[in-house]
Amino acid sequence: QVQLVESGGGLVQAGGSLRLSCAASGRTLSSLTMGWFRQAPEEEQEFVAYISWNGINTYADSLKDRFTISRDNAKNTVYLQMNSLKPEDTAVYYCAAALPPTRSPRPEMYSYWGQGTQVTVSS
Repeated sequence: QVQLVESGGGLVQAGGSLRLSCAASGRTLSSLTMGWFRQAPEEEQEFVAYISWNGINTYADSLKDRFTISRDNAKNTVYLQMNSLKPEDTAVYYCAAALPPTRSPRPEMYSYWGQGTQVTVSS
C-alpha cells in the first residue's frame, strides 16, 4: 500500500510561484511512477506531469514551459514547481502513484492518490 500526502498549496498572485510537495510512504519513488493532476471546479481532471520510476519526465504540453516535476529519493518526495502562475491554474492539485511499467497521463492508470491541495491564483 502507498500513502501520499500533498502540501504546499495556497493563495498566490498571478505571476507568482508555488512548489507543491508529495510525500510518499509504503514504497520508494524508484519503484513508482508519480503523477500530478489537477481539477478545477466543474471541470474534468487534468493531467499536469509525471516522473517515472526510471526518471522520465512528461508534461502536459500547455504547462511544460512553466511547471517542473522533480523528486528527492532520499526524502521519498515528489515536487511540482509552478512558475508564472495564472488564474486559470486555480484548482485542487492531486499527487498520484502508479506501479511500473505504467507511465501514463491517464488518471485511471494510477492506483494511489493523495487528498489534494488547493492552489488559488488571484488576478
